[in-house]
Amino acid sequence: QVQLVESGGGSVQSGGSLRLSCAASGFTHSNYYMGWFRQAPGKEREGVASIGMYGTPRYANSVMGRFTISQDKAANTLYLQMNSLKPEDTAMYSCAADQLPYGLGPSYKYWGQGTQVTVSS
Repeated sequence: QVQLVESGGGSVQSGGSLRLSCAASGFTHSNYYMGWFRQAPGKEREGVASIGMYGTPRYANSVMGRFTISQDKAANTLYLQMNSLKPEDTAMYSCAADQLPYGLGPSYKYWGQGTQVTVSS
């Protein structure tokens, strides 16, 4: 059974940093494409960052240069390092996994429950 569990969210002030983690189980991490998504109240889900099976990252323009996606395949864990956070980064952040390369698109098969990130000005 595939399971994704996010952690690391919280409340920070503008300019601060957070590191999100996504612990995966039930599948071999190295055989899957992974992504981070966020959804703010009243807004559509947005792809934030994705990482390919061979480690190639992609980022939304809104987070380029501030966020870094990485993975520890041995630990089956995906990370999102978020620096220089802005109030507009406030959202529920979820990780996703699939054997197909959906990049920043929303068609991933497996999703976690999410972790809340709140950035105050």
